[in-house]
Amino acid sequence: MSPLGEVAALFLRLGTTAFGGPAAHIAMMEDEVVARRKWLTREDFLDLVGATNLIPGPNSTELAIHIGYRHAGWLGLLVAGACFILPAALMVTALAWAYVRYGMLPEVDAVLRGVKPVVIAIVVLALWRLALTAVKTPLLGFLGAACATGVLLGIHELAVLAAAGTLMALTRIRHVPPAAAWLPLVPLGPVAAASAFSFGGMFLTFLKIGSVLFGSGYVLFAFLRADFVERLHWITETQLIDAIAVGQITPGPLFTAATFIGYLLGGVGGAAVATLGIFLPAFLFVAVSGPLVPWLRRNAAASAFLDGINVASLALMAVVAFQLGRASIIDLPTIVIAGAAAIALHFKVSSLWLVLAGALAGLALAWL
Repeated sequence: MSPLGEVAALFLRLGTTAFGGPAAHIAMMEDEVVARRKWLTREDFLDLVGATNLIPGPNSTELAIHIGYRHAGWLGLLVAGACFILPAALMVTALAWAYVRYGMLPEVDAVLRGVKPVVIAIVVLALWRLALTAVKTPLLGFLGAACATGVLLGIHELAVLAAAGTLMALTRIRHVPPAAAWLPLVPLGPVAAASAFSFGGMFLTFLKIGSVLFGSGYVLFAFLRADFVERLHWITETQLIDAIAVGQITPGPLFTAATFIGYLLGGVGGAAVATLGIFLPAFLFVAVSGPLVPWLRRNAAASAFLDGINVASLALMAVVAFQLGRASIIDLPTIVIAGAAAIALHFKVSSLWLVLAGALAGLALAWL
């Protein structure tokens, strides 16, 4: 089989079976391309993992794109990314079709009632684990709290990310009071009135999100809520939570939650446009970032900028987890489901099995 065929076969399989989020995806890729196939040395693989953390976008998807380029050149870059994304995008589109057609039936509502608390538990535990790594100093802890406060006060998410990264970069250049970076950040005004839906507007919104989103895939949901629920009013809070749930029960990148939203707004065409918009920046960033990676690794200010971005991303996750939790954990059964999921996650139970168990719990509650 040619290198291009090998790339296509591997990433189609991973895109169909890689449950568990970015960390699990990266572990599976290491096993396949380092331990089994010897396409890369472990040192080369770690360099690529580091490179994906220096650019916005979905880390595991960008890692797949990097590997494809290393093994099969520019065509490999395109094929690896497309093959990793396509299976999940097709599954999410099928689920979105079923949701639109049957979403109001009691059985589907019952399934989602059990799944949503599990999703909140998964997000909260991911937030906790990431915070243990990201909050390296008291300054970063203070910065994270300030970011969360700023978002709750109405400061735009992109402004929070930019200010956090800039502040940390400045601390490596000169001593800057932590409050100084927050002076230019003011609320961007009241929430806008609902805008008329358009394919172009949806594409540009997803393109923007894919171009600026650092951190875990879970941070995506904070951006989706800010744009599609609060600013544009194109979807409801409940539909956003359902998009998150669908992202959890399908393999591949969590960014395919955008595919679900695109289908809700514009059918199959909307799903395709949303998927293209959210993932296109990842291909472009991987293509252009390679030569810059060695310099960024050596530059103290760039490294500090990324520390600030990561902490701000976790603050966004905390805010969105709180807001979505209020809409999902609403009574004693959902409290019990969320608590049981948190305990199971602590003991390393796969998120896939927990989501399925949540669905069964929801059906059982409806039957009872």
